[in-house]
Parts: sequence; C-alpha cells; structure tokens
Amino acid sequence: MDKKTEKGTPDVSRRQFVQGAAATAGLSTLSFVNHAKAAPAGGSDAIKVCLIGCGGRGSGAVDQILSAPKDLKKDKKIDCETRLVAVADAFPDSSKFRNRLKSLKGRHGDKFQVTEDNIFGGLDGYKAAIDESKADLVVIATPPGFKPQQFEYAINKGKDVFMEKPVASDAAGVRRVLASAKVAKENSQMVGIGLQRRHEERYIDCVKKLQDGIIGDINLLRVYWNGGGIWYRDREPNMTEMQFQVNNWYHFIWASGDQICEQHIHNLDVGCWVKGMYPVEANGMGGREQRMGGDRSKSQIFDHTFVEYTFPDGTKMYSQGRHLKNSFTQVGEYAHGSKGTCKIGSHIEPFKGDPIRIRGAGGGHYQEQKDLVEHLYKGKIYNEAEYGAMSTFTAILGREACYSGKLLKWDDLLKKGSDLCPGIDDYKFDTPPPVIPDANGLYPVPVPGRHNPFA
Repeated sequence: MDKKTEKGTPDVSRRQFVQGAAATAGLSTLSFVNHAKAAPAGGSDAIKVCLIGCGGRGSGAVDQILSAPKDLKKDKKIDCETRLVAVADAFPDSSKFRNRLKSLKGRHGDKFQVTEDNIFGGLDGYKAAIDESKADLVVIATPPGFKPQQFEYAINKGKDVFMEKPVASDAAGVRRVLASAKVAKENSQMVGIGLQRRHEERYIDCVKKLQDGIIGDINLLRVYWNGGGIWYRDREPNMTEMQFQVNNWYHFIWASGDQICEQHIHNLDVGCWVKGMYPVEANGMGGREQRMGGDRSKSQIFDHTFVEYTFPDGTKMYSQGRHLKNSFTQVGEYAHGSKGTCKIGSHIEPFKGDPIRIRGAGGGHYQEQKDLVEHLYKGKIYNEAEYGAMSTFTAILGREACYSGKLLKWDDLLKKGSDLCPGIDDYKFDTPPPVIPDANGLYPVPVPGRHNPFA
C-alpha cells in the first residue's frame, strides 16, 4: 500500500510517475476503456455540461463543446448533443461574466440552458453547481491553485471532467490531482486536460517521427514562451484582500503558479512528450525587471525565467519564459539530434537531405473538445490527468529552481515542496489569503539565494 501524505494522497516519486501509462501519450497512443454510461444521442440524453470558472478560457472551452456535435455529425456521422446546464464563477455579478453568458446564449440557442437558478457564485459555488445540475461533464477552468480540490470533488461525485492546464500551483496540489486521477482511472471516468498540442495532428505526427528516430538520438531540447506581458486588474472599492487576489489571480504565486506554470507549461509538456520522460532535476535563474514597473504592491511573480532541466538519460532541456516588452519573442519548441534538427510541429531539417515539412491540422483548442465529445459518445474513455500533473510539476520544479537559485531534485520537491494554499477547501472571500501585503502595502517576492522551496 502507498504511504500517505497530507489529505490522504499517495507519496509518488518521479520514477513512479514515468511508469504511468500516459507518460508518452498523445491522444493517438492513449489506451481506451469502455465506459458504461456513455450518453446516447439526442434530446434529453444529451451530454449535460457544468462550467466551473467562466473566464475567457472556460467560456471558450464550453463554446467549443457546444459547437462540437455539429461537426461530428457532418464529418463522422456521430449523432450527439451537448447542453450547458449550470455555471459557477467567483464573481457572477460582474459585467464580464454576464457578457460571456450572453454571448454563449446568442451562439447556441436552446443548447444554452442556464438560468439564474443554476448560476452559482463564490469560492465554494462549484459544489452546488456540480450537485444541483446533475451534469455529466464538469469543465474546470479556474485559477490553478483552486483546481485540485475542485477536480477531487467532481471525480468523487462520479463526473467526467475536462480541466484546463496547469492543474495545480504547488507540489501538494499535484499530489492531490494524482490521487483523484487514480480514482478516475479505476472508475473509468473521462479526464481531458487542456494541453491542446497533444490533440493537434501536426504535433502528434511530428512527435512520432522524432520518437521513431528521424533526427537520431535527441541530445538537446529548447522550449520558449517569450512574450510582451499579461493583463492586470486594479483593486476595486470595498474588495476584500481575497477578492482582489482571486480577481487578479495571475499575479499571485499561490493562485497562478507564475508564468512558467500558467503559459510556458505548454512548451515544457511538448519537450517531455518528445523524450517520453520527465526531468530528474533542474536549476535556473530569473527575476523582475519590468513587472509592474517594479511595483510590488501589484504583483508577486517574476517576468523572466531560464531553466536547465536534466532528464534521466542526461539530455538537457533549456527553457525560456518571460514577459518583457521590446525583447526577443518566441513561442515554440525545438529538438536537436544526432542526424538533424526540428522545429516541433513545423518542420524537420536533416543534416543530410531536404527539409521535411510537417503536415496536419492545428486548432488544438477545438480539436481537444471534439475528441472529448466524440469519445464520450463512443464510450471510449481516456485519462490525461497523469501527464497533466507531470507537466504541471515540471513547471513547478523549474519555478522553484529559479526562485531559490538552487539545484532541485524532482523527487525531493514532489515529496516535500511547500503547500502554497494551506486550508484552501475552506477559503471564503472574507478569509485572509495565503499572502498578505506588509505595512507598506508590498507583497513578498521570491529572492534567489534566500527563497526556501520547502518552507
């Protein structure tokens, strides 16, 4: 029997992670299981969807889920229907929330079955939304810090789940997601994770070619998410500190995990997918040069990171993630092998011979939802939660290496890494958040050489 850690989650090492069935999987290589409760087509037997977190990505995912049946009927002759039956959001009275609902209703007509009676607010509204809606599929698109307990709740209620990336903001959350993933697998529950490159034909084909040796032994990977910046939301009158931080979640480590988790995870995931393994250690550097003009009263997170990851076979993966204006921008992944190089998902350049253009569709955000609906109706269930957790933890490992300035081992951090959201199941808007400003209104920012990733 597994040893237990906090909240009853298993103590899992990197080696145990990699031994999981999803370690190298894109959709085309996942194993499927029969699912007895696959929804029959039409009318009241449509897949009923509950959305937790109606931000841009959440409303976008639901828009695609509601759109998928039309294309599946046309392209694959699959007679299926989907309905949105409930929504939970921390701020259901905001104009942005209302406008997103209005847009969904306008686009999808009677597929949109949300009324005031099935809109739920606050930090615990997800429970009522899941319980009262009797939904089949729960879409979780909340800040990463909140996802582990929401995922656990949905799985324990027997729901199928689509959850956006990253799946957690700290090691404790990753362990919790893994425990729920195990339950989902045992119960043949669908789990989709928003690492959409794994559903894109051009990436699936390219990764297979690389794993089959088209550029020989891969000895170096380079991955990038370098852009100009991210949104910020000013404090509104009469907000509690928790309301401000939840509304401005990207800028707080406990809620977002920093840019390396929230955005750069996509590129890190591709690098690990190509290798079919996860790092054993990482060292890195980073800091804040432009973030909010240096104003620590608005944000905790770094604006640049560089990480050197080491895989079990000694291969290196170099990672750049940043938000710096007027600087080099790049979002993508590259592999270097003994017989050539590759821009993953785009083209291969052998040392001998002509370049090879990678063919196939992109559009992964929509494709992952079409795949989800199709396989639910076919009763073929896949579980992406394991590699979602592994890739999330790869980002967390890199972040903590940058924050601390130390060489960190995967197994040590996974087992003993800090819990950034203690007691999160009981958070309310009048609860003090995990970090609070000092007497000068400034939030703590990690300092390399001082930050303790195990505190």
